[in-house]
Amino acid sequence: MIQAHNAPQNWTFAAAIETFAAWFIAILWISPLLYAVWAAFHGSEYAIHFDLFAPLTLDNFRQALDQAPFLRYGFNTFVLVSMLLIGQFVLCTLAAYAFARFEFAGSNIAFALVLVQLMITPEILIVENYGTMANLGLVDTITGIGLPYMASAFGIFLLRQTFKSTPKELEEAARLEGCGMFGILWRVYIPLARPTYLAYGLVSISHHWNNFLWPLVITNSVETRPLTVGLGIFGAPESGVDWSIISAATLLSVAPLLIAFLLFQRQFIQSFMHSGIK
Repeated sequence: MIQAHNAPQNWTFAAAIETFAAWFIAILWISPLLYAVWAAFHGSEYAIHFDLFAPLTLDNFRQALDQAPFLRYGFNTFVLVSMLLIGQFVLCTLAAYAFARFEFAGSNIAFALVLVQLMITPEILIVENYGTMANLGLVDTITGIGLPYMASAFGIFLLRQTFKSTPKELEEAARLEGCGMFGILWRVYIPLARPTYLAYGLVSISHHWNNFLWPLVITNSVETRPLTVGLGIFGAPESGVDWSIISAATLLSVAPLLIAFLLFQRQFIQSFMHSGIK
């Protein structure tokens, strides 16, 4: 009886510890963003001095836009991410469909080679990729930034697993209706894999929106730099450090992703649950 009586108390104590730890980690994680919001909307004298009654200002955003072409950087990033997402969807869909539904000589070896790409970090291939882009004349171009990432091993693997779980009876029914190979792909496999596409798209957009090292290496001009590189150059110590203006520039860079998450967070969570991405 004593053990039965103490069990709910132990469970309540453990739940309280977990709740406290979750809140502590959440506050610790979001604290840099909270500081950036505070500094961006207050003068530089309040950047490291908290005053609840400090006056709000938008002057930091005006100065950030005057000192660096963040609107151009944002446009470059949008074009880059859109181009990459479309290219990855097309290439990964065709490759995953082939691996999932067609038997051909060397298919297992080819898929194993695709999986090997998951074990190689992109940073290892920077020198080789730069030489390839130079030979193609794509240095300092948005295409040159995105081309090495077009064929995603993660996307191919994820879609292949989704396509393999699709019942073959649906494919046979589509064939009886007169659909060809691409008709079956378009009318059967792609609609059923919509949560996977959404989940992968979110991962891809987030990764390439925040990618820094490769764009820094391959770009040289304002016309091609994405937001991450532009922000890195803007916040360099030799450019002068004003934390309020740098915070305003940071918010300009992360605002599109942050707004998208706040507007579509329910769809984000559901897509990850349905696709099985942990």
